[in-house]
Amino acid sequence: MRVARVQFQGRIGDDWRDSEPWWPPVPTPPEGAPNVVVIVLDDVGFAQLGCYGSDIETPVIDGVAAEGVRLTNFHTTALCSPTRACLLTGRNHHRSGMGRVADLATGFPGYWGRPPRENGFLSEILRMNGYATYAVGKWHLSPEGETNMANSRATWPLGRGFDRWYGFHGGETHQFVPALYHDNHAVRPPRPLEEGYHLSADLADRAIEFLADLRAVDDGLPFFLYFATGACHSPHHAPAAWIEHYRGRFAMGWDRWREETFARQLALGIVPRGTVLTPRPPWVPSWDSLPEHERALAERFMECFAAFLSYTDQQIGRVLDFVDELGDTEDTLVIVVSDNGASSEGGRDGTINEGRLSNFEGAGIEEMYGRLDEIGGPLSHNNYPWGWTMAGNTPFKRWKREVHEGGVADPCIVRPPTRRGRAVGLRRQYAHAIDIVPTVLDLAGVVPPEEIDGIEQSHLDGTSFAYLLAEGGEEAPDRHLTQHFEMLGSRAIYHDGWKAVTYHPVGPLYDDGLSASAPFDDDVWELYHVAEDVSEARDRAAEFPEKVSELVALWWEEARRNDVLPLDNRVLDAIVHKHDRRRPQDTYRYFQGGAPVPEWVAVDVRNRSHAITVRVDVPDGTVPDGTLLALGCALGGWSLHVLAGRLRYVHNLHGQRLYQVSAEREVGSGRHDLEFRFDWDELLGGSARLVQDGETVGSGKVERFTPVAFNEVMIGLTCGYEWGPAVGGDYRAPFAFNGRILRAEVSATGPVVRDPVAEVAAILAAQ
Repeated sequence: MRVARVQFQGRIGDDWRDSEPWWPPVPTPPEGAPNVVVIVLDDVGFAQLGCYGSDIETPVIDGVAAEGVRLTNFHTTALCSPTRACLLTGRNHHRSGMGRVADLATGFPGYWGRPPRENGFLSEILRMNGYATYAVGKWHLSPEGETNMANSRATWPLGRGFDRWYGFHGGETHQFVPALYHDNHAVRPPRPLEEGYHLSADLADRAIEFLADLRAVDDGLPFFLYFATGACHSPHHAPAAWIEHYRGRFAMGWDRWREETFARQLALGIVPRGTVLTPRPPWVPSWDSLPEHERALAERFMECFAAFLSYTDQQIGRVLDFVDELGDTEDTLVIVVSDNGASSEGGRDGTINEGRLSNFEGAGIEEMYGRLDEIGGPLSHNNYPWGWTMAGNTPFKRWKREVHEGGVADPCIVRPPTRRGRAVGLRRQYAHAIDIVPTVLDLAGVVPPEEIDGIEQSHLDGTSFAYLLAEGGEEAPDRHLTQHFEMLGSRAIYHDGWKAVTYHPVGPLYDDGLSASAPFDDDVWELYHVAEDVSEARDRAAEFPEKVSELVALWWEEARRNDVLPLDNRVLDAIVHKHDRRRPQDTYRYFQGGAPVPEWVAVDVRNRSHAITVRVDVPDGTVPDGTLLALGCALGGWSLHVLAGRLRYVHNLHGQRLYQVSAEREVGSGRHDLEFRFDWDELLGGSARLVQDGETVGSGKVERFTPVAFNEVMIGLTCGYEWGPAVGGDYRAPFAFNGRILRAEVSATGPVVRDPVAEVAAILAAQ
């Protein structure tokens, strides 16, 4: 792309005496343009903040709400990447190539996973209008194959208008040992977990650092801070003291908690009088039906979630306190949103490791209860059971990933700058994540540009709701009148107080008796007058079939106009058959101390024959020790290392069990060729050997080799060290190798077997 050169407007003579200098103008913010802080929570449901009826302690966010406006009819897309695309572009998510999460990109325009340049980001617009722009926290707007050191950074934050970034790619990361990036490179956490590290506090530290660096140079330049926490996406990791703080607080169970929360919502006016609490769905067990030990387990899961949210609320408070210390509060617009409804990804019983669910082998109740004290700590990847998901979305039905209100109705809090005058209270007008960009631009006095860097911009889909922030805004008529939804085959359309919605199961697995492979034309559309029935409690489809037909026709019109088609509910297929732009190769070479290589672009050894070969040089008098090559962490992965002088391979099957093969003799000093060889048995595992200088020194079986994904927290392949927590468990990461790695290669010698349906069937049959 060529950007036109600025036309010089001075005068150039033969020498300086008859010349007149001129400088291109520096972008200047509009007079009185406010600072902008957008705080994005993750997987926090409509009912999980204190100011929306919860008893979970969120005093900082509640304080922002008390000084501003709470939208009670705000909507998202039902998943994180798509909502974030809406929040930053003001366009519908399929138009930004984010029809689903970036990790599940497919070969159609609405699903490419790369927001196009004609959909300018809020950061790009504000920067060209003189703002300093900072992103801190979760990104999840780059295709998984581009989140590595070898790829273009065009879709990373610094490629989309942010001056600085500190955070993580992907949907989730380990909160005690996160896979972090600073600007355009990978970095390790600044402190080990043993010293009390937690990502939420680290993100607050970095946001404060960025703002301090700005104010040390320029005391008046407005800033845009996009602060996207990891909370409360799984894993629900929290400091032990905060988990203890909530011990026993959820003993009443999800049914009673939901009823009490609903009563608070009615009292607060979060939902209007006459709203019906939707019934508990049949696939969610009643709290009273659970045995005592299952209740104890479910309580622990919810204690960890609440601890995570409250701790993060405290860290948000540190950032806002620093803004106040800078003297910027009166000139700062603060927006707090969540990206979708509460998550159901923990399943019926909850999970201690979501990686097990992606590999189709959940943990049983007895195992999880036996590891109760681990939940919420670094050895767990915990998510709560469906009952708490349902409660977190009170009073709605269904949840994240689906387009009934439980998946798409979310908190949105707006505190305007004090100098503008602040209206406070509740607003019932309809709004959507695409409305955030036009609202911010409206309040900043910025006109949406026709071009950014020479690229003509597409139209904004969103509607400014700045009118709601003025006195009397609660009486203003709705301006956002039509909004379509689609997520993984489920669809909905809102128009002027009515909503038609249909649920389609995600394939190939399903949990409620509906066929995931059924034609989309067989889906049954429901109809709700949500202007009066906000919880979708009364289906009016049989009463008004003409209205259903009208709205469904409108949905198809919106779908064709917004790149929604083709409909596709296949998730496992997208995971297994990800688009790979790399040149095909069977052997990969890695280098000691290099940046982590994300699993998706590392050598694929999942359930296929392969060999790991490492040539080392151990100094005289040194007992070799440390990691040679590893992928993953204590939640799942593999590690080839030397422990107390002996070569060892450990395969960690998603935190459930360890398969170890150890050498019978020590390595010693000098140069050595060390190998691990795995021969797949064409079923679920295979045989393994350790070879030292050409001789077999150990053998064993890996009965269950990881089939789909080693871990869900984005911890990739490392050479010469581990990211942590340690794969093997009986040593401490980073466990750096104390010799030199002269050459490290992994060769995949067996075929890539990727028939997802067949693999799932084999795994389930073996259980």
